[in-house]
Amino acid sequence: MNDVYAHTPRENGQEWHRLDEHLVSVAEMAQSFAAPFQGGRVAYLCGLLHDLGKFHPLFQQYLKKQADGEMGQSVPHAIWGAALMYQLYWKKMNDPHAWQWFALPIAGHHAGLHSSHYLSTTLGQSLKEQHLHFREVLKQAESFLKKFVFPCMQSMENVRSLSETEREMWIRLIFSALVDADYLDTERHFQPELSPLRTPVASITDLWNRFTADQEQLTSRTDDTAVNRMRREVYEECVCAASRPQGVYRLTVPTGGGKTRSSLAFALKHAVEHGLDRVIVAIPYTSIIEQTADVYRGIFGNDAVLEHHSQIEVDDEKEEADERLIQQRLAAENWDAPLIVTTTVQLFDSLFSNRPSKVRKLHNLSRSVVILDEVQTLPAELLKPTLDALAMLVRHCQTTVVLSSATQPFFEESRFLDVFSEIEVKEMLPLPTVNRHFQQMKRVDYEIWKSPVSLLQLVRFIREHKQLLVVFNTRKEAKECVELLQEDEGVFHLSTLLCGAHRRRILEEVRERLKKNQPVRLISTQVVEAGVDLDFPIVMRQMGPLDRIVQAAGRCNREGKMDKGNVIIFETEDMPSPRGSYRTAMETARFLLAQRPPNDLHDPNIFREYFRRLFASVDVDSKNIQKDRETLDYPLVAEKYRLIDQDTVSVIVPYAEASEYLRMWESSPSRYSFRRLQPYMIQLYRFEAEKKEKDGWLREVADNVYEWLGDYDERIGIKEEVYDPLSLIG
Repeated sequence: MNDVYAHTPRENGQEWHRLDEHLVSVAEMAQSFAAPFQGGRVAYLCGLLHDLGKFHPLFQQYLKKQADGEMGQSVPHAIWGAALMYQLYWKKMNDPHAWQWFALPIAGHHAGLHSSHYLSTTLGQSLKEQHLHFREVLKQAESFLKKFVFPCMQSMENVRSLSETEREMWIRLIFSALVDADYLDTERHFQPELSPLRTPVASITDLWNRFTADQEQLTSRTDDTAVNRMRREVYEECVCAASRPQGVYRLTVPTGGGKTRSSLAFALKHAVEHGLDRVIVAIPYTSIIEQTADVYRGIFGNDAVLEHHSQIEVDDEKEEADERLIQQRLAAENWDAPLIVTTTVQLFDSLFSNRPSKVRKLHNLSRSVVILDEVQTLPAELLKPTLDALAMLVRHCQTTVVLSSATQPFFEESRFLDVFSEIEVKEMLPLPTVNRHFQQMKRVDYEIWKSPVSLLQLVRFIREHKQLLVVFNTRKEAKECVELLQEDEGVFHLSTLLCGAHRRRILEEVRERLKKNQPVRLISTQVVEAGVDLDFPIVMRQMGPLDRIVQAAGRCNREGKMDKGNVIIFETEDMPSPRGSYRTAMETARFLLAQRPPNDLHDPNIFREYFRRLFASVDVDSKNIQKDRETLDYPLVAEKYRLIDQDTVSVIVPYAEASEYLRMWESSPSRYSFRRLQPYMIQLYRFEAEKKEKDGWLREVADNVYEWLGDYDERIGIKEEVYDPLSLIG
């Protein structure tokens, strides 16, 4: 057994990585990772068997050729540990389920989780067609199996009773523990210098102590206003609630009430009280993530906060010279950090993925507090699998979940979300206190225009007011409105057809004009509603989902400088009708607002009724993901479960230095040069991009990345009207 290896030496003359040592080390690590969800023994056995196929002499020959610098064809090895468990549990013990706990994680630890049906068929064929190869593996591994594997199987405890979808998630968690352990032990062999950098720089207790010190400073330097008194009350209630048992908590705070800070106070204190390992803050919008992470870094220091989302990359050269950047990258791989700020997409895509690199971090959701900020933004058509996964974490993984919002959905009250109905959702703040806070924070009056207006009528109203924000549902109507106002002073436009750098510059100019009381009329799509710090005296919001209307209202009289701001809800003639759940949400809002006075939007209970009606009107599992989960079809679940439609491509637009950065990236590709391009990108759906490429508007510069060849208007963004095909000649 001593002469059998898992990996070649990292450099000539150094030690080989012995297979028995690797298998035992991975098993022990996987066991500790899976212990919080009672998967320790299963994960341990998976670790012992994950590379069983490497015992075969053909694989050992392949390794030796590799070490000698020869090109050799790899020998499949992940399947044979899975085959052993399939044969023992299914074929010999006639257990239709137990083999899946082991075989699925083992067989998928490189390629990803397969479907149970596919794996069963594949293993059956492999055992039939390659039985001699399998017997040779068992022969070579005999002493290892007798010493480690068979004694472990005899002491195997029964897996707790789980529902079919809980079993699906439990196997994914075992897979996560195995993959992370395998990666870490392999890294320890090839890059031992990285291991010390994986130790978190601060503990949860350290973070809580820093936070309380910062809170004391903040309290001492803030004015004793009604708003600040309310924020202090919210904070104190959250800290008080932190000693209560683990589970699901609801935090309902009006916009501007200190929700971000108070939810973190609860999470850190709760983690300290219950001996938990980390706090994960999941936010739906990248713009808010960057702001939130900056605030947290100001409190805890740069090293203590892991900001993890799609737009975080580091310069390759800088990383080599900066130990802190290496630490951040390593922590992002498996979320082994005390405080993580991430996107809702990153979190839930990992929960339903089948890919090792994405699922690797999943086991670290156990023994954690997960804050779901703006929880009402979870797509209604995916709610059933989403809430089922959260319920699994709460029931079986020592996870506490915080549902944070000003417009709370009350999921457990919907008969269509039975997966959540058995969970007790605890109010962090008493409901009478919540109602009082909403009344205290009334900074606007709502007005609903009874009849639809034409765009020309709307433009006339806009011209009568010096400063206002108008939010449309679609880019088309926002663009048409801007074009009608193009000769007017102080007209600005925001939409996703403008790149991020351009939008930031516009927002700076808008804020400056607001401050100086200059004319400013901002015509926008929904891109302005989340995490954008603006303060207009008048906000107009096209009829849409109720929570979106309230988000837009958050840009009106934000600082409370006026007695009351004015929020107008309007509809336009021939208003484009959105599709899917957005349309249903809009119709539900229209129905409710027709029954109640507009200022009922200051009553948090209206959202309770709104979401109850909405969840009854949409299919909360529109893609039948729960059925696919029950049959353990991991690839299909991963494909179907997307919080956002990811079938988009990135388009680099000719704004500011974009063209120069593009040439630099094309001549010398690196993560850093690509990161510099990201502020100059917009997203288009693939079907749009394919049509525009065919028409000559786009040039593909890399997989899923294009350059825009048309004009880029300072006000509208990308434009097709002025495209000149002759510009391509020469």
